[in-house]
Amino acid sequence: MDEAGATPAAAPPAGEPADDRDLVEAGRLLFARECVFVAGAPAVAALPPLGRPEIAFAGRSNVGKSSLVNALTGRRTLARVSHTPGRTQQLNFFDLGGHLSLVDMPGYGYAAVSKGKIAAWTELVEQYLRGRATLQRVFLLVDGRHGLKEVDREQMRDFDRAAASYQVVLTKADELKASERATRVADTEAALMKHPAAFPRVILTSSQTGAGIPELRESIARLLAERGALPLKI
Repeated sequence: MDEAGATPAAAPPAGEPADDRDLVEAGRLLFARECVFVAGAPAVAALPPLGRPEIAFAGRSNVGKSSLVNALTGRRTLARVSHTPGRTQQLNFFDLGGHLSLVDMPGYGYAAVSKGKIAAWTELVEQYLRGRATLQRVFLLVDGRHGLKEVDREQMRDFDRAAASYQVVLTKADELKASERATRVADTEAALMKHPAAFPRVILTSSQTGAGIPELRESIARLLAERGALPLKI
């Protein structure tokens, strides 16, 4: 037994499907592990050495990246939550139980940040996306109240050019009318069909109520299982 109460075992061969219920539980156990901040990289030279698989979180400033990371890991203050746009000014790396790295990326689309700072962030993110062999997927957070904005679409085109696999996560579902949720998801999935690097499934979440968090954990567990990198028996 390990510290998360699960018996380590070899994951299914890459590409082999796993039962959805097993993956939900595997996702829960994965994110029940200790998660700690390990490094902040303001420039490419400061990136941690390649090692465990990585997933990254991107999105417009104040879209709720830090809140989502906290909700995923069941911790309130793991990632710093701020109401000040542009607070995250580097790539922040978190170690999840020694098996997965979570990467909080700088928010984009905040005009009040200096042009020099925006240029530096852009170069850092582009080089990270193109050159990080351990990066498995970027989860692109989009405000569910408004759907895709042009600044989000621009970021998606950047991901496409970098051939970086990404999946859209709609945030703040608790502030979206129940009657609008299915339409918002469908509209977003339709838009993704035009983007070659996009994963077609959209997940609607709320860091306040926990809605969609199990589904996001399951999606990450499935991704790792398909790559033979899931550390839990399923």
